[in-house]
Amino acid sequence: MKKVLFATTALIATTGMAAADISFGGFGRFGLIYNDGADDETSIEQRFRLNITGTATSDNGLEFGARARIETNDGADSDVRAAEFNVESGGFRLDIGNTSDVIDSGDVLDYYGYGVGLTAIVETSTNFALPASGISGDDDVPATIKLRYTAGDFTVAASITDDRDVTSQSISNPAGGPGEITDTTVSREEWQIGFGYNFGNYSVGVAFGNEDVTTTEVVNAGAATTTNVDNDFWALGFGGEIGAFAFTLLVADTDANPDTAYGVSAKYDVGAATEIRFAYSETGAAGSDTDAYGIGFRHSLGGGVSLQGGVGEVAGDTVADLGVRFDF
Repeated sequence: MKKVLFATTALIATTGMAAADISFGGFGRFGLIYNDGADDETSIEQRFRLNITGTATSDNGLEFGARARIETNDGADSDVRAAEFNVESGGFRLDIGNTSDVIDSGDVLDYYGYGVGLTAIVETSTNFALPASGISGDDDVPATIKLRYTAGDFTVAASITDDRDVTSQSISNPAGGPGEITDTTVSREEWQIGFGYNFGNYSVGVAFGNEDVTTTEVVNAGAATTTNVDNDFWALGFGGEIGAFAFTLLVADTDANPDTAYGVSAKYDVGAATEIRFAYSETGAAGSDTDAYGIGFRHSLGGGVSLQGGVGEVAGDTVADLGVRFDF
């Protein structure tokens, strides 16, 4: 995605002080989406996203940055998302705040692959149970700290996410009984570490992590009931390009599912402006209809505008979409 269409630059003329920069970039998309498992099978899809990025460089060469995101989606209120901050020097980069963890960031492996359709209706990790956490639009945003170091073709990264306690309340009325008021508090901690290596047109990466979730429930102000889930997980990715053909492979496992998950995606450039995409994923969860597959296309109209669409099946439901995306 093109990061900058225009930028407002504040040049500080005072001797010994560095330059500051602010830029704007993002994308818009609109079209139709179909899901025969939804109450409203066909609906309008629309999203507008604007990233506001500020950067500055200190006298000793440290590069500081911050980014805030404004986003609107169909049927939802617009929101200004909590900011992320970063500092970079040489091969080191530190990200803090509303930012991606190791798996979601793509620093060491490609967790999503070549998504199919306007809205990525199918990816290599569709419905996977791994806690890949990206930039959040929730009211209570978890704080993530991620450190990355790159030396040549080798990358190592680690992240920690510490959710604040989130409390919610629900009210139910069991048949023939009194109403119940349930207060639920969820506390979650997560860490990840990963390693990646690029060699020629190929790359390989692996990430490990742990998620610890404690849930406390209090019914009608009575005694508290506490449960804890300790979840170990890992993911291994491999990808490459061979001429006009590109592919990604993903294998992952988590204590939350009985079997290993896996996925594959590919794209083929039919010409200078058109590519065909395919993706398949198997979640490793118990039961039937645990896979997803789809095929789609992207056709460039020039100027950062493209026509995108796809069709497939996710967990037994037929899905499809078609629309236009423009990056700025």
